[in-house]
Order: sequence, then C-alpha cells, then structure tokens
Amino acid sequence: MTIPGAPAKGPQDLGFGAVVASATRRRFLNRDGTFNVQRTGLSFAESRSIYRHYVTITWPRFIGTVAFWYLAVNLVFAAAFLACGPGALEGPEDYGGGLAGHYVAAFFFSVQTLATIGYGRVAPVGLAPNVIVAVESVVGLMLFALMTGLAFARFSRPRPAVRFSDQAVVAPYRDGAALMFRVANTRDSELFDVAAEVAIARRSLGPGDTRVFEQLGLERNSVTFVPLSWTVVHPIDAASPMRDLTEAQLRESDAEFVVRLTAWDETTGQSVHVRSSYKWDEVVWGAKFATIIDRGAADGIIRVDVQRLSETEPAALP
Repeated sequence: MTIPGAPAKGPQDLGFGAVVASATRRRFLNRDGTFNVQRTGLSFAESRSIYRHYVTITWPRFIGTVAFWYLAVNLVFAAAFLACGPGALEGPEDYGGGLAGHYVAAFFFSVQTLATIGYGRVAPVGLAPNVIVAVESVVGLMLFALMTGLAFARFSRPRPAVRFSDQAVVAPYRDGAALMFRVANTRDSELFDVAAEVAIARRSLGPGDTRVFEQLGLERNSVTFVPLSWTVVHPIDAASPMRDLTEAQLRESDAEFVVRLTAWDETTGQSVHVRSSYKWDEVVWGAKFATIIDRGAADGIIRVDVQRLSETEPAALP
C-alpha cells in the first residue's frame, strides 16, 4: 500500500532509463513541459502526426493554413476548368475577357462549386468540365468536413493554463526548511482534484557517475479546488532525500526538480496533465514567496495578483 505523499521506493528513472539518464547533460524537462528527446531513424510520415499538428498549432496559424488550402484548391480547379477550353463554362461573367478574365471567372465558379453555392449564372459545358465539377464537389465535402472536425477538436481539447512560479524556493517551514513552488490557474474555468507529484533527479556525489531519481513527499499532494494559488511544499525533514543536501551540492549534482500536475477540467469534463521542472539554478535558498492575496477589499471579494506569482522576499533559514 502506498501512503499518499510518501517517497516512492525502488529505482525511479521517470521513464528515461538509468543509462541514458546518466549520460545526458541537459535538463530532462523544459519549463513548458516538453522533453529534450529527439527521435531519429523514422520517415517524415512516421515521425509526424498531422492531426496533432493542426490541433495544437495556434489559432492564427490554423486559420492561415485553412485559408491557404482553400485558396490553393480553388486555384488548381480554376486552372483545370481553363484547360478545358474557352467554351467549357457558359455565363455572362468574363471579367474583361482574355486569358486573365476567363481564369478569374473559372476561379469564382470553382469557389461556388467547392462550397456548393451554385448561383446558376455560370454552368459547365461538355463532359470534361462536368467531370471536374463532380470531382471538386467530392473534394469540397471532404475538405469542409475535415476542417470542421479539426476546428471542433481544437475547441473541445482541454487547454489548461496553469502558471508556475519562475523559481522554486527553499524557505523556513515550521522548525526546519522546505522546498516550495507556487502555481495558479489563469483561466476562469475551475480545476478540480488537482494532484501534484515532484521528483528530484541528480547525479550521485559518490564514486561513479550515476543519475539518482527520488520522489519527494509533499505536505499536501492534492487539493480539491485551486481558486487562488497553491504553494506546493516538500518538507525537508529526516525522511526527505534533500535532508543532507546544500545549495552547493545541488549545483554539483546538477539537480533538477521534475513536476507533474493532474486535474479535472470542469469546462471539458476531461482529465488534464501539466508538466514543468526547476533546475538547481532556478531554486532560491533563503527566500519565501510574497503574499499575493488581498483579503481586505471593501466588497468582500478575495483577489489574487497572478502577476506577482513569482515574487519572493528574503527569509532566514534555521
């Protein structure tokens, strides 16, 4: 039986493997939650997920991509109509005549066909133009269905906006000290059943060059709600892997604190996961986090200044 908050026993390598973990000289986990791992030996199609790419890119890039493909498809089909000859399309729109005018007319007819608008002013004449219309109608159905599905997936995908303090601190805690960092939910949607896991990865200071992974027990490893900010605390007591470590030893051992948060997002009704880490030089010793909660408002509302989430002030360690 595992006791909540108690350090995990047995070898812990966070999935990197003991040999690989000992060889790397970079941080395992970036501040934005990405891993410093690159997979090689795969083809471009194997190493890329088109669905994930379009679901995770920013909205401006997504809209720009949709506009690009919409324009490109219509330009291609307009060229196909134009290749069928000047009599392939009948109608009053010629936009000044000539090759350019016929191409513009073919382009707008392609737009009407792709979107199944069909004003009826321009019509295809002959077998080849009608075949192109049939092909374009199928392409239009698939294209709009695909883009609609991707847009829905982007809206329905949980995107937690959890902000971590820029640094962790080793601050006074009860009669000793504790490692602390602060998190806050920056969205107006609430997170429920938020749980935290923290592990320290460091090089052993003894003989040999091995990487040691140890789970850190937390004062409180979960909270029901995070309407304000949450200071995650690891007491440095007799059971802590940090009990005999000094600031200099953290530097010598190239220590990194790996953090994982899990929560339930009320908007999407899905479980969300957030990762981050703190390297030894992102840990401030002899400091504590400044108060960012204002309880004295006249309207009785408690306010949290998230912009000051990383603000610290000096604090003497015992």
